Amino acid sequence: MRPLEDVRIVALEQYGAGPFGSMHLADLGAEVIKIEDPRTGGDVGRYVPPFQEGEDSLFFETFNRNKRSLRLDVVNPAGRAVFEDLVRVSDAVYSNLRGDVPERLRLRFDDLSALNPAVVCCSLSAFGMTGPRAAEPGYDYILQGIAGWMSITGEPDGPPTKSGLSLVDYCGGFVAAAALMAGLHAARRDGRGMDCDLSLFDTALGLLTYPAVWHLNGGFIPVRTKKSAHPSIVPFQNFRSSDGWIVVVAAKEKFWQRLAAAVGRPELATDTRFATFEDRRRNADACLAILDDVFASQTSEHWIELLADAGVPCGPVNDVAGALDDPQTAARRMVVETEHPRFGTVRQLASPMRVGNGETPYRRAPLLHEDAEDLLTGLLGYDDRRVAQLTAAGAFGDPPA
Repeated sequence: MRPLEDVRIVALEQYGAGPFGSMHLADLGAEVIKIEDPRTGGDVGRYVPPFQEGEDSLFFETFNRNKRSLRLDVVNPAGRAVFEDLVRVSDAVYSNLRGDVPERLRLRFDDLSALNPAVVCCSLSAFGMTGPRAAEPGYDYILQGIAGWMSITGEPDGPPTKSGLSLVDYCGGFVAAAALMAGLHAARRDGRGMDCDLSLFDTALGLLTYPAVWHLNGGFIPVRTKKSAHPSIVPFQNFRSSDGWIVVVAAKEKFWQRLAAAVGRPELATDTRFATFEDRRRNADACLAILDDVFASQTSEHWIELLADAGVPCGPVNDVAGALDDPQTAARRMVVETEHPRFGTVRQLASPMRVGNGETPYRRAPLLHEDAEDLLTGLLGYDDRRVAQLTAAGAFGDPPA
Protein backbone atom coordinates (compact mmCIF):
# COMPACT_ATOMS: atom_id res chain seq x y z
CA MET A 1 0.00 0.00 0.00
CA ARG A 2 1.04 3.56 -0.67
CA PRO A 3 1.38 5.77 2.43
CA LEU A 4 -1.94 7.62 2.07
CA GLU A 5 -4.20 4.97 0.56
CA ASP A 6 -6.49 5.19 3.60
CA VAL A 7 -7.07 8.95 3.16
CA ARG A 8 -9.98 10.49 1.23
CA ILE A 9 -9.99 14.23 0.48
CA VAL A 10 -12.82 16.28 -1.00
CA ALA A 11 -11.08 19.11 -2.88
CA LEU A 12 -12.78 22.33 -3.91
CA GLU A 13 -9.75 23.62 -5.72
CA GLN A 14 -8.76 25.46 -8.84
CA TYR A 15 -5.87 26.69 -10.95
CA GLY A 16 -2.38 26.20 -9.45
CA ALA A 17 -1.64 26.49 -5.74
CA GLY A 18 -4.36 24.26 -4.31
CA PRO A 19 -4.22 21.56 -7.00
CA PHE A 20 -0.42 21.46 -6.75
CA GLY A 21 -0.58 20.62 -3.05
CA SER A 22 -3.28 17.98 -3.29
CA MET A 23 -1.63 16.35 -6.32
CA HIS A 24 1.34 15.31 -4.20
CA LEU A 25 -1.03 13.77 -1.66
CA ALA A 26 -2.72 11.92 -4.52
CA ASP A 27 0.68 10.72 -5.73
CA LEU A 28 1.21 9.28 -2.25
CA GLY A 29 -2.03 7.34 -2.53
CA ALA A 30 -4.73 9.66 -1.18
CA GLU A 31 -8.09 9.57 -2.96
CA VAL A 32 -8.58 13.16 -4.02
CA ILE A 33 -12.12 13.87 -5.22
CA LYS A 34 -11.92 17.05 -7.22
CA ILE A 35 -15.17 19.03 -7.08
CA GLU A 36 -15.55 21.12 -10.24
CA ASP A 37 -18.06 23.96 -10.47
CA PRO A 38 -20.39 23.43 -13.46
CA ARG A 39 -21.13 27.18 -13.60
CA THR A 40 -17.52 27.87 -14.66
CA GLY A 41 -16.92 24.80 -16.81
CA GLY A 42 -14.91 23.16 -14.04
CA ASP A 43 -11.39 24.10 -12.98
CA VAL A 44 -10.23 27.15 -14.95
CA GLY A 45 -6.91 25.34 -15.39
CA ARG A 46 -8.60 23.19 -18.04
CA TYR A 47 -8.66 26.21 -20.35
CA VAL A 48 -5.15 27.63 -19.92
CA PRO A 49 -3.19 27.87 -23.21
CA PRO A 50 -1.00 26.81 -24.89
CA PHE A 51 -1.58 23.07 -25.49
CA GLN A 52 -5.29 23.33 -24.72
CA GLU A 53 -8.18 21.60 -26.46
CA GLY A 54 -11.80 21.44 -25.34
CA GLU A 55 -11.94 20.80 -21.60
CA ASP A 56 -8.33 19.61 -21.33
CA SER A 57 -4.92 21.28 -21.22
CA LEU A 58 -1.39 20.30 -20.38
CA PHE A 59 -1.55 22.96 -17.65
CA PHE A 60 -4.41 21.02 -16.04
CA GLU A 61 -2.53 17.74 -16.50
CA THR A 62 0.43 19.24 -14.65
CA PHE A 63 -1.52 19.80 -11.43
CA ASN A 64 -4.23 17.14 -11.35
CA ARG A 65 -2.88 13.67 -12.06
CA ASN A 66 -4.05 10.77 -9.89
CA LYS A 67 -7.28 12.59 -8.96
CA ARG A 68 -10.98 11.96 -9.58
CA SER A 69 -13.44 14.51 -10.99
CA LEU A 70 -17.03 15.25 -10.04
CA ARG A 71 -18.90 18.20 -11.49
CA LEU A 72 -20.98 19.51 -8.58
CA ASP A 73 -22.73 22.78 -7.75
CA VAL A 74 -22.29 23.06 -3.98
CA VAL A 75 -24.43 26.21 -3.89
CA ASN A 76 -27.40 24.34 -5.29
CA PRO A 77 -29.33 22.56 -2.46
CA ALA A 78 -29.21 19.23 -4.31
CA GLY A 79 -25.50 19.67 -4.97
CA ARG A 80 -24.96 20.60 -1.34
CA ALA A 81 -26.65 17.36 -0.29
CA VAL A 82 -24.20 15.35 -2.40
CA PHE A 83 -21.28 17.35 -0.99
CA GLU A 84 -22.42 16.65 2.56
CA ASP A 85 -22.68 12.93 1.83
CA LEU A 86 -19.09 13.04 0.58
CA VAL A 87 -18.00 14.84 3.78
CA ARG A 88 -19.53 12.04 5.84
CA VAL A 89 -17.25 9.44 4.25
CA SER A 90 -14.09 11.56 3.84
CA ASP A 91 -11.20 12.57 6.04
CA ALA A 92 -10.69 16.14 4.86
CA VAL A 93 -12.18 19.02 2.91
CA TYR A 94 -9.49 20.94 1.07
CA SER A 95 -10.02 24.26 -0.73
CA ASN A 96 -8.12 27.16 -2.25
CA LEU A 97 -10.82 29.78 -2.50
CA ARG A 98 -10.77 33.46 -1.52
CA GLY A 99 -10.40 33.92 2.24
CA ASP A 100 -14.03 34.92 2.86
CA VAL A 101 -15.52 32.12 0.73
CA PRO A 102 -15.16 29.13 3.12
CA GLU A 103 -17.47 30.89 5.56
CA ARG A 104 -19.97 31.79 2.84
CA LEU A 105 -19.97 28.26 1.40
CA ARG A 106 -20.01 26.70 4.88
CA LEU A 107 -16.77 24.79 4.46
CA ARG A 108 -15.33 25.33 7.93
CA PHE A 109 -15.13 22.79 10.72
CA ASP A 110 -18.02 24.34 12.64
CA ASP A 111 -20.14 24.00 9.50
CA LEU A 112 -19.25 20.35 8.83
CA SER A 113 -18.47 18.79 12.21
CA ALA A 114 -22.08 17.62 12.70
CA LEU A 115 -21.65 15.54 9.55
CA ASN A 116 -18.20 14.23 10.47
CA PRO A 117 -16.68 15.13 13.86
CA ALA A 118 -13.17 14.14 12.69
CA VAL A 119 -13.13 16.05 9.39
CA VAL A 120 -10.14 18.32 8.76
CA CYS A 121 -11.08 21.52 6.91
CA CYS A 122 -8.01 22.88 5.16
CA SER A 123 -8.29 26.28 3.45
CA LEU A 124 -5.48 27.78 1.37
CA SER A 125 -6.33 31.33 0.30
CA ALA A 126 -4.40 34.37 -0.82
CA PHE A 127 -4.48 36.20 2.52
CA GLY A 128 -6.11 33.82 4.99
CA MET A 129 -9.51 34.00 6.65
CA THR A 130 -8.61 36.89 8.96
CA GLY A 131 -7.15 40.38 8.57
CA PRO A 132 -7.98 43.38 6.38
CA ARG A 133 -7.12 41.56 3.13
CA ALA A 134 -9.12 38.38 3.80
CA ALA A 135 -11.74 39.13 1.14
CA GLU A 136 -9.20 40.13 -1.52
CA PRO A 137 -8.29 37.84 -4.42
CA GLY A 138 -4.60 37.23 -4.90
CA TYR A 139 -2.20 35.45 -7.19
CA ASP A 140 1.44 34.46 -6.98
CA TYR A 141 2.67 37.52 -8.89
CA ILE A 142 0.81 39.87 -6.53
CA LEU A 143 2.12 38.07 -3.45
CA GLN A 144 5.72 38.24 -4.68
CA GLY A 145 5.28 42.03 -4.82
CA ILE A 146 3.49 42.46 -1.48
CA ALA A 147 5.83 40.16 0.44
CA GLY A 148 8.97 41.99 -0.68
CA TRP A 149 10.35 39.30 -2.98
CA MET A 150 10.44 41.45 -6.10
CA SER A 151 12.34 44.20 -4.31
CA ILE A 152 15.31 41.87 -3.82
CA THR A 153 15.16 39.96 -7.12
CA GLY A 154 16.96 41.06 -10.29
CA GLU A 155 19.97 43.19 -11.01
CA PRO A 156 20.57 46.33 -8.88
CA ASP A 157 20.04 48.70 -11.82
CA GLY A 158 16.99 46.84 -13.12
CA PRO A 159 13.32 46.92 -12.11
CA PRO A 160 11.87 44.80 -9.30
CA THR A 161 11.58 41.29 -10.71
CA LYS A 162 9.45 38.23 -9.96
CA SER A 163 10.81 34.73 -9.82
CA GLY A 164 10.68 32.86 -13.11
CA LEU A 165 8.40 30.30 -11.42
CA SER A 166 5.26 30.72 -9.31
CA LEU A 167 7.08 29.78 -6.16
CA VAL A 168 4.56 31.32 -3.76
CA ASP A 169 1.82 29.18 -5.30
CA TYR A 170 3.86 26.01 -5.22
CA CYS A 171 5.26 26.53 -1.73
CA GLY A 172 1.74 27.41 -0.58
CA GLY A 173 0.55 24.09 -1.95
CA PHE A 174 3.26 22.23 -0.06
CA VAL A 175 2.42 24.16 3.14
CA ALA A 176 -1.27 23.29 2.79
CA ALA A 177 -0.49 19.63 2.14
CA ALA A 178 1.76 19.43 5.21
CA ALA A 179 -0.81 21.21 7.38
CA LEU A 180 -3.57 18.90 6.19
CA MET A 181 -1.53 15.83 7.09
CA ALA A 182 -0.70 17.25 10.52
CA GLY A 183 -4.38 17.98 11.07
CA LEU A 184 -5.34 14.50 9.93
CA HIS A 185 -2.84 12.94 12.32
CA ALA A 186 -4.29 14.93 15.23
CA ALA A 187 -7.88 14.15 14.20
CA ARG A 188 -7.18 10.42 14.14
CA ARG A 189 -5.43 10.65 17.49
CA ASP A 190 -8.05 12.81 19.22
CA GLY A 191 -11.20 11.90 17.31
CA ARG A 192 -11.94 15.52 16.50
CA GLY A 193 -11.16 17.53 13.39
CA MET A 194 -10.26 21.19 12.99
CA ASP A 195 -9.69 24.10 10.65
CA CYS A 196 -6.35 24.70 8.94
CA ASP A 197 -6.17 28.33 7.78
CA LEU A 198 -3.25 28.70 5.34
CA SER A 199 -2.41 31.61 3.06
CA LEU A 200 -0.08 32.50 0.23
CA PHE A 201 0.71 35.71 2.13
CA ASP A 202 1.90 33.83 5.21
CA THR A 203 3.86 31.45 3.00
CA ALA A 204 5.60 34.23 1.09
CA LEU A 205 6.36 36.21 4.24
CA GLY A 206 7.69 33.10 6.01
CA LEU A 207 10.04 32.44 3.12
CA LEU A 208 11.79 35.78 3.70
CA THR A 209 13.65 33.86 6.46
CA TYR A 210 17.00 35.29 7.57
CA PRO A 211 16.84 38.65 5.69
CA ALA A 212 13.62 39.35 7.60
CA VAL A 213 15.20 38.32 10.90
CA TRP A 214 18.24 40.50 10.17
CA HIS A 215 15.89 43.40 9.46
CA LEU A 216 13.70 42.86 12.53
CA ASN A 217 16.68 42.64 14.87
CA GLY A 218 19.37 44.74 13.23
CA GLY A 219 17.66 47.05 10.77
CA PHE A 220 19.19 45.22 7.80
CA ILE A 221 17.83 46.46 4.45
CA PRO A 222 17.96 43.73 1.79
CA VAL A 223 18.86 44.95 -1.70
CA ARG A 224 19.23 43.41 -5.13
CA THR A 225 22.73 42.11 -5.78
CA LYS A 226 24.81 41.80 -8.93
CA LYS A 227 24.82 38.40 -10.63
CA SER A 228 22.38 36.95 -8.06
CA ALA A 229 25.02 37.12 -5.34
CA HIS A 230 24.39 36.03 -1.75
CA PRO A 231 23.93 39.08 0.51
CA SER A 232 26.90 38.28 2.74
CA ILE A 233 28.92 35.24 1.58
CA VAL A 234 31.62 35.76 -1.10
CA PRO A 235 31.87 34.08 -3.56
CA PHE A 236 28.31 32.74 -3.79
CA GLN A 237 26.90 33.79 -7.17
CA ASN A 238 26.81 33.50 -10.95
CA PHE A 239 29.99 33.94 -12.97
CA ARG A 240 30.25 34.35 -16.73
CA SER A 241 32.41 31.75 -18.41
CA SER A 242 33.70 31.98 -21.96
CA ASP A 243 30.54 30.34 -23.30
CA GLY A 244 27.82 30.79 -20.68
CA TRP A 245 27.23 31.07 -16.95
CA ILE A 246 28.08 28.97 -13.91
CA VAL A 247 27.21 29.15 -10.22
CA VAL A 248 30.06 28.87 -7.71
CA VAL A 249 29.52 28.68 -3.97
CA ALA A 250 32.10 28.92 -1.19
CA ALA A 251 29.69 28.47 1.71
CA LYS A 252 32.44 27.09 3.96
CA GLU A 253 36.03 28.17 4.45
CA LYS A 254 37.28 24.82 3.13
CA PHE A 255 35.49 25.49 -0.17
CA TRP A 256 37.33 28.79 -0.56
CA GLN A 257 40.66 27.03 0.00
CA ARG A 258 39.78 24.38 -2.58
CA LEU A 259 38.52 26.93 -5.09
CA ALA A 260 41.74 28.96 -4.96
CA ALA A 261 43.83 25.87 -5.65
CA ALA A 262 41.53 24.51 -8.34
CA VAL A 263 41.54 27.68 -10.46
CA GLY A 264 45.34 27.92 -10.31
CA ARG A 265 45.42 30.88 -7.93
CA PRO A 266 46.63 29.31 -4.63
CA GLU A 267 47.84 32.70 -3.41
CA LEU A 268 44.22 33.79 -2.96
CA ALA A 269 43.84 31.35 -0.09
CA THR A 270 46.57 33.11 1.91
CA ASP A 271 45.77 36.67 0.82
CA THR A 272 44.86 38.54 4.01
CA ARG A 273 42.14 40.43 2.13
CA PHE A 274 40.27 37.16 1.57
CA ALA A 275 41.24 35.07 4.60
CA THR A 276 37.78 34.79 6.22
CA PHE A 277 34.09 35.19 5.40
CA GLU A 278 34.16 38.72 6.77
CA ASP A 279 37.38 39.62 4.94
CA ARG A 280 35.93 38.49 1.63
CA ARG A 281 32.66 40.29 2.30
CA ARG A 282 34.50 43.52 3.11
CA ASN A 283 36.74 43.19 0.05
CA ALA A 284 34.12 41.69 -2.26
CA ASP A 285 34.83 44.01 -5.19
CA ALA A 286 38.49 43.01 -5.34
CA CYS A 287 37.81 39.32 -4.80
CA LEU A 288 35.08 39.12 -7.42
CA ALA A 289 37.04 41.09 -10.00
CA ILE A 290 39.81 38.48 -9.82
CA LEU A 291 37.35 35.59 -10.09
CA ASP A 292 35.47 37.25 -12.96
CA ASP A 293 38.68 37.32 -15.00
CA VAL A 294 39.54 33.74 -14.09
CA PHE A 295 36.18 32.22 -15.00
CA ALA A 296 35.84 34.23 -18.22
CA SER A 297 38.97 32.54 -19.56
CA GLN A 298 37.50 29.03 -20.02
CA THR A 299 34.23 27.28 -20.83
CA SER A 300 31.54 26.37 -18.33
CA GLU A 301 32.24 22.68 -18.84
CA HIS A 302 35.95 23.21 -18.07
CA TRP A 303 35.31 25.01 -14.80
CA ILE A 304 32.53 22.72 -13.61
CA GLU A 305 34.63 19.63 -14.16
CA LEU A 306 37.63 21.21 -12.45
CA LEU A 307 35.73 22.59 -9.47
CA ALA A 308 33.58 19.49 -8.98
CA ASP A 309 36.69 17.30 -8.93
CA ALA A 310 38.10 19.60 -6.25
CA GLY A 311 34.94 19.31 -4.14
CA VAL A 312 33.77 22.90 -4.70
CA PRO A 313 29.97 23.35 -4.95
CA CYS A 314 29.17 24.51 -8.47
CA GLY A 315 26.87 23.95 -11.41
CA PRO A 316 25.83 25.22 -14.81
CA VAL A 317 23.08 27.79 -15.33
CA ASN A 318 20.88 25.57 -17.49
CA ASP A 319 17.87 26.51 -19.51
CA VAL A 320 14.75 24.37 -18.99
CA ALA A 321 15.79 21.94 -21.72
CA GLY A 322 19.22 21.56 -20.14
CA ALA A 323 17.71 20.87 -16.73
CA LEU A 324 15.44 18.16 -18.13
CA ASP A 325 18.39 16.59 -19.99
CA ASP A 326 20.68 16.58 -16.95
CA PRO A 327 21.86 13.02 -16.15
CA GLN A 328 20.66 13.44 -12.58
CA THR A 329 17.11 13.98 -13.88
CA ALA A 330 17.17 10.56 -15.51
CA ALA A 331 18.92 8.91 -12.57
CA ARG A 332 16.23 10.15 -10.20
CA ARG A 333 13.45 9.10 -12.62
CA MET A 334 12.02 12.61 -12.49
CA VAL A 335 10.26 12.40 -15.87
CA VAL A 336 7.25 10.08 -15.94
CA GLU A 337 4.62 9.25 -18.54
CA THR A 338 0.83 9.04 -18.50
CA GLU A 339 -1.60 8.23 -21.29
CA HIS A 340 -4.31 10.72 -22.25
CA PRO A 341 -7.16 10.21 -24.75
CA ARG A 342 -6.62 13.64 -26.28
CA PHE A 343 -2.88 14.31 -25.87
CA GLY A 344 -1.56 10.75 -26.16
CA THR A 345 1.56 10.04 -24.10
CA VAL A 346 2.13 12.95 -21.75
CA ARG A 347 5.59 13.32 -20.22
CA GLN A 348 5.61 15.22 -16.95
CA LEU A 349 7.58 15.60 -13.75
CA ALA A 350 7.45 13.09 -10.92
CA SER A 351 6.63 14.16 -7.40
CA PRO A 352 9.70 15.06 -5.33
CA MET A 353 7.94 13.50 -2.31
CA ARG A 354 9.50 10.06 -2.01
CA VAL A 355 8.26 7.89 0.85
CA GLY A 356 9.46 4.32 1.10
CA ASN A 357 10.98 2.26 -1.69
CA GLY A 358 7.93 1.49 -3.81
CA GLU A 359 7.31 2.88 -7.27
CA THR A 360 4.73 5.67 -7.48
CA PRO A 361 2.02 4.90 -10.04
CA TYR A 362 0.98 7.89 -12.12
CA ARG A 363 -2.43 8.24 -13.74
CA ARG A 364 -3.48 11.10 -16.00
CA ALA A 365 -5.66 13.92 -14.73
CA PRO A 366 -9.39 13.15 -14.90
CA LEU A 367 -11.70 14.30 -17.64
CA LEU A 368 -14.41 16.64 -16.39
CA HIS A 369 -17.01 14.65 -14.39
CA GLU A 370 -15.30 11.42 -15.40
CA ASP A 371 -15.72 9.70 -12.05
CA ALA A 372 -19.36 10.63 -11.41
CA GLU A 373 -20.83 7.14 -11.74
CA ASP A 374 -18.21 5.48 -9.56
CA LEU A 375 -18.47 8.14 -6.86
CA LEU A 376 -22.24 8.50 -6.83
CA THR A 377 -23.25 4.84 -7.12
CA GLY A 378 -20.12 3.09 -5.90
CA LEU A 379 -18.99 5.30 -3.01
CA LEU A 380 -22.24 6.97 -1.95
CA GLY A 381 -24.60 4.13 -2.89
CA TYR A 382 -27.07 6.21 -4.89
CA ASP A 383 -29.43 4.27 -7.14
CA ASP A 384 -30.41 5.39 -10.63
CA ARG A 385 -33.55 7.08 -9.33
CA ARG A 386 -31.59 9.18 -6.84
CA VAL A 387 -29.04 10.21 -9.47
CA ALA A 388 -31.86 11.21 -11.82
CA GLN A 389 -33.48 13.30 -9.09
CA LEU A 390 -30.21 15.08 -8.33
CA THR A 391 -29.57 15.68 -12.01
CA ALA A 392 -33.01 17.16 -12.52
CA ALA A 393 -32.51 19.40 -9.49
CA GLY A 394 -29.29 20.85 -10.94
CA ALA A 395 -26.81 19.24 -8.58
CA PHE A 396 -24.35 18.68 -11.40
CA GLY A 397 -25.10 21.80 -13.40
CA ASP A 398 -28.05 22.97 -15.47
CA PRO A 399 -30.51 20.08 -15.78
CA PRO A 400 -31.20 18.78 -19.27
CA ALA A 401 -34.07 20.46 -21.09
